Parts: sequence; structure tokens; C-alpha cells
Amino acid sequence: MNINSTVISGFQALNDLSYLLQGKEKALLVTDKNIEGIPAVQTLIAQLKQQIASLSIVNTVPPEPSQHDVAAIVAALPSTDVDLVIGVGGGSVLDVAKLLSILCVEGAPTLDALLAGEKPQTRTTSLLIPTTAGTGSEATPNAILAIPEKETKVGIISPVMLPDYVALVPELTTSMPPHIASSTGIDALCHLIECFTATVSNPVSDNYALIGMKKLFASLETTLAEPDNLEARLNMLWASYYGGASIAHAGTHLVHAMSYPLGGKYHLPHGVANAILLAPCMRFVRPAAVSKFAQVYDLLPDADTSLDDEAKSHALVAYFAALVKRLKLPASLEELGIGPDHLPYLVEAALDVQRLMKNVPMKVGADDVRNVYLTLFPALNH
Repeated sequence: MNINSTVISGFQALNDLSYLLQGKEKALLVTDKNIEGIPAVQTLIAQLKQQIASLSIVNTVPPEPSQHDVAAIVAALPSTDVDLVIGVGGGSVLDVAKLLSILCVEGAPTLDALLAGEKPQTRTTSLLIPTTAGTGSEATPNAILAIPEKETKVGIISPVMLPDYVALVPELTTSMPPHIASSTGIDALCHLIECFTATVSNPVSDNYALIGMKKLFASLETTLAEPDNLEARLNMLWASYYGGASIAHAGTHLVHAMSYPLGGKYHLPHGVANAILLAPCMRFVRPAAVSKFAQVYDLLPDADTSLDDEAKSHALVAYFAALVKRLKLPASLEELGIGPDHLPYLVEAALDVQRLMKNVPMKVGADDVRNVYLTLFPALNH
């Protein structure tokens, strides 16, 4: 099965999708109500209705969806007999669209079977169009679902979910509020730096990660200062895409393992949880990744290339902490009403995410995880 996505990108890249839609008769558009109202998405819907005989729209995907949300969406579909699934939205929408591209195939495993580890064999044709520049879901083989009963999140992972087509369209991201642009941008940065420093990193993922970080450092703050700068927005979409491609070839580690319980139990938005953890986790892994951190530091627009690698690695961690601050993202759990009495739960839940913990470039024990979480309670550190 061919899992190489064709990527179309640029301003107004959606204006002529007719060549992608040829021969398609029944399509399912997956989005949420906010995204559905964006003028460029309304134009896309009109175009689809012109060319496709039957178009169903699912606009009920919630942020951070659970397996129950997806089950309810599947149960409410007028028909699962579709020959094209189109996802338009942030990471949650794209993850659900990827799952539906599998679940809408006759004889496909059920959602429960996928959660239990059964691997899908095929999917219907899919087109993913991100409206945030962060998750890179359009380039990953993962769909992340909340499991409320266990207060955590799990990933359904299969290369079969990688889409046929991806459209990176900068005007679709201009409606992102600044706090979403900030937190999703940091999510992309976490994907890139974690995959670059993971035990499973390799030349392919390293290449994607370095290209992605160069684009991200040059463009993230520009998109916030100049919301209508479409070139910077397209660079951020590519940075996010490269983050997803890095995950597809390597894997994230400490930040994501420690952020899962924050999303699962306390419902912190994924990008915010990652932002809080970025600098503390990178400070912890720095000794095992000095030369790689130095390479990343050299990509910063104002890098002092005369520093030695050790100094560069420290300077990169300082840059991460300052960036999160400049983006006005929370830097402590106390700010979010989560007290230190939650530490035992957080440590245990993070260590439970073995799929990611094994990618950390050094040994990590309960004390290490606890010490990183401790830095998120400044009141305890005085």
C-alpha cells in the first residue's frame, strides 16, 4: 500500500481541487463548527458540493476527543460508504478524520479493536488540510484519543492512516487566535526537538527536524506580530508538517510522555502542557544531547556561533524558556490551579507512557520525572 502523501501548498492552493476529486461520488468532510465558518472553508464546501454528488459534513469534533466522541460520530454518520474523507481543522479534527478514513471501509476493524491494538489494512482516500500550525497530524501515522476512564491519552498508530493528499494553505491559519498560534507552534517545536534528540532518531528524521526548526525559529514570532503575513504562516505550516514527518520516522520522548497526564486528567490543551514542560525537560536531557543542541542553537536567527558546543547547548535551553515567556504561555502548573499534591499521580502516569519514555536519550527514573515536574511548582523551589 502506498503511504506517500502528495502535498500541495501555497496561497489559494484549494482553488482548484477538481483533479483530486475526479471519480469521487461520496465524500465525508470532518471539521468543527468554528472552522466550518471560515470563508475559505465555506468556499471549499461550495466547490465540493459542485463536484461531488453526495457530501456529508461532520462538524462536531471536540477539542481533545475521546474514544466515546469518535464512537458517537461514527454512530451518527448517515452512511459509512464514502470514497473520500476530507479533514479540515486542528490536530483533533485531523486525527478523527484519519480514524474515519479507516472506519469507513467495509470489514474494517472496529474502534475498540483499533484501541486494543488490531492493525488496519486499508483506508478510503483521504485529504487532510490543517488550520493550525502545530500538531503535524497530517504527516503522522498517529491518532491520539483521550481515555477518560483511565485519565490518560492513547495513540492508535498505523502507517495506513497517512493520507493520500495534504494541503498546506496559509490563509486557513489566519483565524487562529494568538494563544492557539503560540501553543500549537510550541507543540511543533517539541515534535522537532524531541525527534531530533530521541534514541530512535536517524538521518531521515534528523533532516526533517533541522529543516522544520529553521523555518519555525524564523517564522513563529513573525506570525504573531504580523497575523496576515502569509509567507510566515506557510513556513509555520511546513515546520509543523516536518514535525509530523519527524514523528513518522522517529518519535517524541520526555515532553510528550510527561504532558499526556496533564491533558488526560486535567484537560490542559496539548500545546500548553508541552510549552510548560519544554525548557525543564530539555534542561534534563541536555547533557546527553550537547552536540545536537549545539546544531539546533546554530539555527536561531541571532545565534552566537563563536560559542563552544557546551555553551550553545545551555543557550538553547535558555532560549526555549525565554520563548515560552515571550509567547505569554504558562510556565508553571500553579498558574493553572494544579498543586504539588498531584505529583505522585503525575510521576506514575508519565512513567506509564513507556512507548515514549524509551526514546529519551538517557536513563529516566521516577526521581528524575518527579524533579522535572517539581520545577513547575515555583513556590516549592524558593
